[in-house]
Amino acid sequence: MRVGMERKIPESIKKQIENKDYSRDTIGRSGSQILCFSDMVLKADRDREESRNEHEILSWLQGRLPVPKIICAEKMGGTRFLLMTKVKGAMLCDAQYLENPGLLVHLLAEGLKMLRKVDISGCPAKRNLDFKLQQASVNVADGLELETGTEPDLYGTEEFHSPEGLLLWLREHKPREEMVFSHGDYCLPNIFAENEDISGFIDLGRAGIADFWQDIALCVRSLQYNIGKNEGCVKQLFEELEIAPDWEKIRYYILLDELF
Repeated sequence: MRVGMERKIPESIKKQIENKDYSRDTIGRSGSQILCFSDMVLKADRDREESRNEHEILSWLQGRLPVPKIICAEKMGGTRFLLMTKVKGAMLCDAQYLENPGLLVHLLAEGLKMLRKVDISGCPAKRNLDFKLQQASVNVADGLELETGTEPDLYGTEEFHSPEGLLLWLREHKPREEMVFSHGDYCLPNIFAENEDISGFIDLGRAGIADFWQDIALCVRSLQYNIGKNEGCVKQLFEELEIAPDWEKIRYYILLDELF
């Protein structure tokens, strides 16, 4: 497909992409519209906290982590447009990694280590639990619906009959935080690798200073979602991270993510 002149795209971006072939990204679940070109990606999202943060955090991360470079960023009406360079390599949900679980887990662990090594001094985005729970309350007020029934074994014995009930439980059971730089949505489609090395991170709207276990929790969930429950892979992940799993924190952050 080619981008035509009729699209409601800011002129500064249209000049960069018109008449170029593209495909639509259908993997992501963020609600944004994404056009993938041979060397660029255009992300269009409603003007909200996450889309504003992604622009700011991508700028800050240049030289700190392998992330897309911003080519052009514009706001038109209620939409934010972000034209970025395309990350090299393949998503970790690509068949070449799903068919090699040992390598997949190694790359996931390496990515977590890279994030944890980022010096958080000067980071413009603080995403601690107070912030996340406030954002969650906004989402609940906007009519968010729970989907915890899709993975019942991850949620323990409590039954959350409403988003409000889950939000109350999360507020009453806040864990101690270990602050590091966090991706915020550390799942297989958001991590790229090339030649058996991490080549990039994408979808950074929730990134910032947060608890280390935020990323570990979503990593475990994404790993199990993509390859099934494999105790050997989970064991390998924590061995490579050189830490013991904290299942209470993992469960907490998986539950918290249900409100986003």
